[in-house]
Amino acid sequence: MLPPFARTALLLDLDGTLLDIAPTPDSVAIPPGLTDMLLSLQTALDGALAIVTGRAIPVVDGFLGHAFAAAGEHGGAIRSAPGAPVERPDLPSPPQTWLALAEELVAAHPGSILERKARGFALHFRQAPDAGPDFHTALTTLVASAPGFQLMPGLMLWEIRPLGADKGSAVTAMMARKPFQGRLPLYIGDDVTDEDGIRVARAMGGEGLRVDAAFGNPTGVRAWLAEAARTREWP
Repeated sequence: MLPPFARTALLLDLDGTLLDIAPTPDSVAIPPGLTDMLLSLQTALDGALAIVTGRAIPVVDGFLGHAFAAAGEHGGAIRSAPGAPVERPDLPSPPQTWLALAEELVAAHPGSILERKARGFALHFRQAPDAGPDFHTALTTLVASAPGFQLMPGLMLWEIRPLGADKGSAVTAMMARKPFQGRLPLYIGDDVTDEDGIRVARAMGGEGLRVDAAFGNPTGVRAWLAEAARTREWP
């Protein structure tokens, strides 16, 4: 059951939820009016709206402006309000030798992409689908040698990140800070990495929704959110 609108803290994944999946991370299109619609929702929720994503916070700002609270890098970076300082949990970064190997893997599979993050990295193979098994094998071997890291699947990608950085921890951290504190979380996401956020939102008495089951696609999410922004009620 959805929490009452006036008591909701809205936590939104980015790619595949607000934005349509694109062939490469840098080629996503920002739908006209998206930022204005989110700002209307943010105002209606007394500021309790955040973007929760695997992307870095500066990337979010490049897409949507510097107007939103954000949890980037799967909880590896937290900004609880626009203009607030970015907080970083004390988590390890992968060894440089891992990044060197990642560069070699990408070079061996034209079309694949290495996405660097402050606390990890992702190998995208949407444009090189045959690379997926090779990436999985190589990264599994790396993670097996270092117990502080985990390998996570995504939409046509494999990502290494430290243990303790996931969207569940991001929800927990955001909900402990104003203006989210004391509200009920509503988390919306589309990917396996969003399952932690959905689980934690439900455990905190709120709700978590998968895009495919509840909305069909990002177009459906945006339409639903636009109606909520207009009526100040969940459709």
